[in-house]
Formats: sequence, structure tokens, C-alpha cells
Amino acid sequence: MIVVGAGVTGLSCAVRLAEAGYDVHVLARDLPAETTSAVAGALWFPYRAAPAADVARWARVTLAELARLAGDDASGVRRREGVLLHRSPPARPEWADAMADLVELRDVVDPAPGYPHGLALRVPLVDMTRYLPWLVARLERAGGTVTRMPLPALPEHGTVVDATGVAARAMAGDPRVHPVRGQVVLVRAAGVDRWLVDETEVDGELLYVLPRQDCVVVGGTATEGDWDPVPDPATARRLLDRAAAVEPRLAGAAVLGHRVGLRPARDAVRLETEHRPDGGATVHCYGHGGAGVTLSWGCADDVLSEVSGVAAP
Repeated sequence: MIVVGAGVTGLSCAVRLAEAGYDVHVLARDLPAETTSAVAGALWFPYRAAPAADVARWARVTLAELARLAGDDASGVRRREGVLLHRSPPARPEWADAMADLVELRDVVDPAPGYPHGLALRVPLVDMTRYLPWLVARLERAGGTVTRMPLPALPEHGTVVDATGVAARAMAGDPRVHPVRGQVVLVRAAGVDRWLVDETEVDGELLYVLPRQDCVVVGGTATEGDWDPVPDPATARRLLDRAAAVEPRLAGAAVLGHRVGLRPARDAVRLETEHRPDGGATVHCYGHGGAGVTLSWGCADDVLSEVSGVAAP
């Protein structure tokens, strides 16, 4: 069985399938460290994904799985306290009711300079530099492989899982898929241990400060339809200035790198089976917007269910 795409969605699906007994081989133009998933801040947080009911279900499954993985130091998953920042009294997030027994939301006052309101919560934050290699190793232990292989089109033999992200626009011929460009800056800053997020988008920019073990991810942008993979220096300066205003320990922090990723946006995640004329089937799983990590294990479980309906291990 072929899984096309080596980002977090493709690898999570491949792990689930391999551990269920399928002979799984991941083929991808970009290896895991080169994918948009490698750029992700990777806070568990439903963002830019629909439909709401499915997103809540997938996010709940993934939250529980990541919480379990937080006990494995090698995975790069940690549960961290943080705050959703608000300039006015916040409404309860639409996903919160479905997660009420797993996530406690607490009102906080003056959580950061310039923000009189906030919602505090403790959720998984994933270091993708460690998590993606961990997923590959888990896949390989189950007998699967990952191979760099640029494909001109999706394979048309046997059962195929399409986890091509924004490339599904061409690979699956789906014009509903488009990029939302995200730019981040990696900095070294001691003492930053809580994450901060203002998801309000202004002129294609938002604010997040996400501490990893060895750096802090400062973001970010959400530019619709922008395919440019090159970091913009002026944008980076604005991101750093905004972040330092809410977390003063970031002021003057050493910059370790700049990254750009193209989120695979779509009006709704596509997770469905397409039966091909050759008798095989393609299970599509793409269009996760900014919630690829957040939905990964829930979607992988549904992909396994779809594959089980068309092919035996």
C-alpha cells in the first residue's frame, strides 16, 4: 500500500496502517524535515479547519493520543500551560464543549502586556524536529518505509492514501485546495516556558509564542493564496517586535532561523474514498488548514477505517 505525502498526516496514517498489519510504503517529493509540517508551531489547537463536527471529533482523538505520547521523552510531545490572548472578554471556543473533560479553560486577567483578557489551558505542544523522526522510526519498526520519490500523479494501482497537502491541488485535481502561507522565526530565549497565542488575523498576520526545548517559535502569518517559500525580512522583524511586546524576554533574542510553510487550506477537510476504474481505491486525506497536527491521529483512525473497507491487511 502506498501513502503519498510525508508530512504529519501522511506519517500518522502510515503508522496506523502499518501497525494494523498493512504493508505500507510512504512516497514523497519532500522528506519529513522538508514538509510544511516541519515548519508548524504544532500547538494542539483547532485552527482553520472544517467541518466543525468532524474537526472536534478528530481533535479530541488526537488530543488524547498526544497526551499519552507526552510521557515518551523521545516523541518531542509536551503538555504546556499557555494562554489564548484576547483584547475583549473572550467567547468560549466552539470546540471547547467537545473537549470539556480533557481541557480545562480558565479565565485570566492581564495575561500579557496589551491584553486585558485571556483563556488559560494546558495542551500538547509538539517539537516537530523530534516528532517527525519519531514517527518515521515508529513506522519503520512496524515494517513501513519512507522514500523520496517525486510523482507526476497519484498511483493508479492497488490502494493509495493521498496525504499530499497543498499539492493535492495538482495531484488530486482539486481547485478547492489553496495555500495559506505561514512564516515563523526561531529564536533562542531563556526562561520562556508558557505559550501565548492571539489568533486574531490582521492583514494576514497573527501572534504566537511557542517554546520548544531548545528554541522558541515566533509567528506568524496566514496569507491566503501565497505560494512564496522565501522568508520576508520585514515580516520577520514585525513578528519579533510583536512577540517581544507580549513576552519581554524575547527582546533582543538571538535569531536561529527563518521558516516558511504552506498550509493546505480547503473549505472542508477531504477524507473520503474514491473508487478508481482500475478496481483500486484512493483514500484522500488533505485540506487540514492550520490544524494538521491537531487532527492527525483522529484522521489517521478514519483513514484506517476507510482502507479496511476496501483492502485486507
